[in-house]
Amino acid sequence: MAEITEKDLPANIKPLWLKALSAVQMSNLDYAVSLLQAVLKDAPGFLEGRKILRKCEIQLTGGTGGKKKGLFGMSSGGMGVMKLASQAKKDPAGTLPLIEKELEKDPLSDQANDLLFDTAIKLELLDTAAFALETIRKHNPENVKLLHKLAEHYLSREVPTKAAEVYNDIIKHAPTDSAAIKGAKDSSARASMQKARWDENTSMKDLMRDAEANEELEKAGRTGLTREQLEVRRDKVIEKYNADPNNLGASKELAGIYEQLEDWANAHTFFNWAHSRSNGDVALATKSAMMHDRALEAELVALEQGIAADPENEELKSQLAERRNARLAEQVDEAKKRVDQNPTDPQLRYELGNALYKSGDHTAAIPHLQQATRNPHIRTKVLLLLGRTFRAKGMFDLAIKQLSDALSDLHAMDGTKKEVLYEKGLINCDMGDKSAALDSFKQIYEVDYGYRDVAQRVESSYSND
Repeated sequence: MAEITEKDLPANIKPLWLKALSAVQMSNLDYAVSLLQAVLKDAPGFLEGRKILRKCEIQLTGGTGGKKKGLFGMSSGGMGVMKLASQAKKDPAGTLPLIEKELEKDPLSDQANDLLFDTAIKLELLDTAAFALETIRKHNPENVKLLHKLAEHYLSREVPTKAAEVYNDIIKHAPTDSAAIKGAKDSSARASMQKARWDENTSMKDLMRDAEANEELEKAGRTGLTREQLEVRRDKVIEKYNADPNNLGASKELAGIYEQLEDWANAHTFFNWAHSRSNGDVALATKSAMMHDRALEAELVALEQGIAADPENEELKSQLAERRNARLAEQVDEAKKRVDQNPTDPQLRYELGNALYKSGDHTAAIPHLQQATRNPHIRTKVLLLLGRTFRAKGMFDLAIKQLSDALSDLHAMDGTKKEVLYEKGLINCDMGDKSAALDSFKQIYEVDYGYRDVAQRVESSYSND
């Protein structure tokens, strides 16, 4: 899906857009909102329309949102957003208009804007995604979790100047946020390097040639290329790359094309090469690592499919087991390196603890997870994993303690709370405490009949009685 401007609007949508603008000028905001919702339903990539829609909604709700806030700032419409989040995973394009209807009630909802960001990313509406979190940055800047997400988004798009601005805003509200302090410093350095390369290495001919190339790339991104067209473009860029392997632009473009073709191995190769030519560009390093992970996952999926087609193939089974073990060991090594580079970062401690847990080294995982609980933004999922780790070691009382602490921080019955309750119920079963287990399962059953096997567990308890 491509983002479009007013001139790209379909002919049947332009009259609605003009009516909406007229309604805004006449201060008929309710009518303008209904018209703009209709425009965006048929032209979801029309960012200008989305921005005007949000301004109208904020004026209508007085800038405080259409719903009252409950405990810990959660809007009363939170459950509606949670249902949409599940739907967006299966049908992001179809869910986008429903997210806008939710935002019509509360345009400053952290949850709804976060969901708009995630859904826009799935649809490759990158400017729309940024707009969603910029709304939070402007109206609710104390939500540093979402501001971190926005800064990372800008870094992934190689816009370090904007990332630095976001990190500096975080520091205003959280002066001791070490990740933001480091992010601001790194982003500013990257922005300076970008400017230096531009000032020192760019001639007028280069500027003109790059402008033409960028225009061509943007056009391709707006219209969307078929696989055949991408392959043709790939072959042209390979010629450019072969003529000058040190051409950073050609390497990055080739890496991006391979990513679109889902050729993860080649995408990793060229993102990694581009990173080596870029004076340590963090965004390229992140992309390289991401492509490496996808290549390995694709290899595992291929082996799993091979086994499904030939269940008696012991050689494939052996290869899959070996590859999984190697992957787990690699993830542990990668996580250890990141922790060694920044030992005070709770997020990195969590990632290492998670990798160790998956590899079966539960004892080694515990101290890293305990340190990770210091970050309030990830505390709940850390406690959940700690509970599972203690359960794996047979330390059921300590496992229950971690999950009880997690539940004390959770109020809305969202997916996370269901997961914690379910895990607690399983541990109570392990302990032989059927009454406590049933209490956890019943809490889920009351709001979500179809969650895993809770219906069978709860209903069978009545028949057994």
